[in-house]
Amino acid sequence: MGPIATIWEQVRSLLASRRTQLRQCVRVTASAVLTLLVGQWLNVPLVLWSVLTAIIVTQTSVGRSLKATLDYFIGTLGGAIYAGAVAALVPHAGNPMLFGVLAVAIGPLALLAAVNSSFNVAPATAAIVVLAPGFAHSTPIESAFFRLIEVALGAGIGLLVSLTVLPARAQAFAIEAAATTLDLVAPALEELLAGFTATLAPETIRRIQERIGKAIAQLDAIHVEARRERMTQLGDAPDPGPLVRTLLRLRHDLVIVGRAAVEPLPQTLQGRLAPLLARLGAAASAYLRESAAALTRRTLPPPLDAAEAAFAAYAAETADIRREGLMRALPGDALERLFTLGFALEELHQHLLDLERWVTEWAREPKLAPAERMD
Repeated sequence: MGPIATIWEQVRSLLASRRTQLRQCVRVTASAVLTLLVGQWLNVPLVLWSVLTAIIVTQTSVGRSLKATLDYFIGTLGGAIYAGAVAALVPHAGNPMLFGVLAVAIGPLALLAAVNSSFNVAPATAAIVVLAPGFAHSTPIESAFFRLIEVALGAGIGLLVSLTVLPARAQAFAIEAAATTLDLVAPALEELLAGFTATLAPETIRRIQERIGKAIAQLDAIHVEARRERMTQLGDAPDPGPLVRTLLRLRHDLVIVGRAAVEPLPQTLQGRLAPLLARLGAAASAYLRESAAALTRRTLPPPLDAAEAAFAAYAAETADIRREGLMRALPGDALERLFTLGFALEELHQHLLDLERWVTEWAREPKLAPAERMD
């Protein structure tokens, strides 16, 4: 392969890895250019604010654009009405009065924005409404009116572009984030279960939990956008909510396992339980990774047989240990950690069954009940 072909392959690979960012670039550019074109055609007094609004509301997903458009318009409407009324009713020909009017116009809106983020743009709108007449030679009411027109134009075109130009659905992002989270949970589960047979540093446990917590927080934020799309009938895929809640429960399972893994199990039990925990961790982790791949490909989930056999083997062994009376000789803290581990694994088993159901829901293939699938 020649140097030109090599460079072209590298460029193609880079473009493929940045597809989402490139689509966003196209949408924002289209919003700005189209808004400028329409604004000049309509002779909007200050088309700059329309263009800025279009850029702001054109977000990475339709759901986020809906939220940005609604918040920006609500904040502008509230700020324009209030500041226009203040500026029109209170004379402010000289600088001292202008300073006072500006303070009265911005102060309450700044407090409102601090209480409700939907009004974040209201203080800036108030400043424009109060100060713009001095530059544009218009009245405060005219300034407020034109501000509304400018923002409405930019918000409308920005939302239209988000819906029509390479539209990106938050539901698709939610599934990608769910798959990423499962890929993080899979190795974390094995690492935490290893803490019952070898010393696991508290810093390691904290690092694992923080990493998964950040992924869950990001997933939850995307889910909010997907829910907004569904409320406006812009999303036709299954509701990602049950899948998101299942991943949150899986995260809680890891938290419980991590709390119990602060010390290894007593030596009297390690010989019997260590191989079973290793088998269970490997099987469950493999299932989580394969489920993540199935979500990405929109295919049916993998068989759960290996993981279920591992759960059953561990439960049977702990039942034998209890029947033999070995637990009575354990210290209280060790017995508590063993019971905590057992509870966490029971919950984990149930949540893997839930995960199987929701991955099936998202599969593009005809849906089959787990018992009907061929291995």
